[in-house]
Amino acid sequence: MVDSDVPQSRRRYLKTLGAVGAVGTSGLAGCTLIGGSGGGEGTVTIAATVPETGQFSSLGNAVKQGYELGVQTMNEELDQDVELIMQDDESDAEVVRQNLNQITSDNQVDMIWGSFSSLLVTAGSAFAENQGLPFIGAFFAFEGPHRNEGYEWTYSPFPKSRDVARSTRGLLELIPEEERPTNVGLWEPNSGWGNEQAQYWEDTLSSAGYDVVMRETFSLGSQDFSSLISQSESANVEVLLSTPTPPGGITAINQMQSNNWSPDIVKFVRAADPTAWWSALGEKGAYACMCPGWVPGLTGGGNDTLRTMYEEEYGLEEGQLIRSPVGGAYNVAQTAMQALQGADSTDPGDVQSALRSEEFETVIGTFSFEDNGLPAEGELTAPTGQWWEGNQHTVYPDVDGPGAIDFQYPIPDWSER
Repeated sequence: MVDSDVPQSRRRYLKTLGAVGAVGTSGLAGCTLIGGSGGGEGTVTIAATVPETGQFSSLGNAVKQGYELGVQTMNEELDQDVELIMQDDESDAEVVRQNLNQITSDNQVDMIWGSFSSLLVTAGSAFAENQGLPFIGAFFAFEGPHRNEGYEWTYSPFPKSRDVARSTRGLLELIPEEERPTNVGLWEPNSGWGNEQAQYWEDTLSSAGYDVVMRETFSLGSQDFSSLISQSESANVEVLLSTPTPPGGITAINQMQSNNWSPDIVKFVRAADPTAWWSALGEKGAYACMCPGWVPGLTGGGNDTLRTMYEEEYGLEEGQLIRSPVGGAYNVAQTAMQALQGADSTDPGDVQSALRSEEFETVIGTFSFEDNGLPAEGELTAPTGQWWEGNQHTVYPDVDGPGAIDFQYPIPDWSER
């Protein structure tokens, strides 16, 4: 559909100024109002919550930036004004529901956008399903809810567990076959998504000839990984895969150093997503890989526009790259915009039909949706990022945009770092 790699326009500049004015005059307590003219007739009104405070706050501001830039693009490309009413959900699922209830009670909302993490996104999705409103949410890879909850209104333009597993196989195949590691260890959190992702990794990599030499469960929130580390060393784990929380992943790396053990590759999906990873670990966190949905280095689908808009709106210091949640959130706005264009209407049923039938081109790739809201199988190539010199860089797929680097492998021993 639309490739929004277009120069910044005069109209976008005026819309940005208008957004500042709207924030200052909004009467909704704790609420940010972006774009549009205050919910009048013909305005597309979108409700959202983001975690500006609480356990996910280190990522929430980046999600908010991506949504703000996305609304600027929508106001540039659509014939109607777009208004985003966004509140802080405090990283709490109940607050997500309360805030969305308030926003939809006070406004004629046409669509809802998701927050961050499976916990918060699925809370927003449940509300939207009950209201019969289109819901678009990224930042949750868990496929189970799509298959088990009977979703009719929820759509997720984001790599799911099966895509993450395929991306991991692709990452390993960047290494020459004669040097490629074979022994895979899985640290499985005791959660629905933890089990789902571990099973996809085991099935995908086993069928490709890798040996899963260890698969052990641990409790989310655990602060002691010493037993898993010693078992991994005994099993000669070369590729360590897991989905811990950010605090858990940071603790695990510190304890790996204390125990003088490290695999050749570590991929901690979601744990290594926030900048808190580098802030807490510094060079100890280098080489760690993640699969956050979008990573600097990707090309096409509006990536050039996103970089230009971000630099103009927020600025970047020398050597600094855009944070990964910004791209994931911007991709939500692009999906919404193209669904509205395909529907040529804000009627919920028309937008739902467009989400089910159209093909979407965004900063994360080109894809369509299954009826249950999953990205169609095999269409999305989940980018793998790697921490290097304080930034997350795309290392898979092999792309050449600003921020892409060659995969750094293997992780050297601690004494050599």
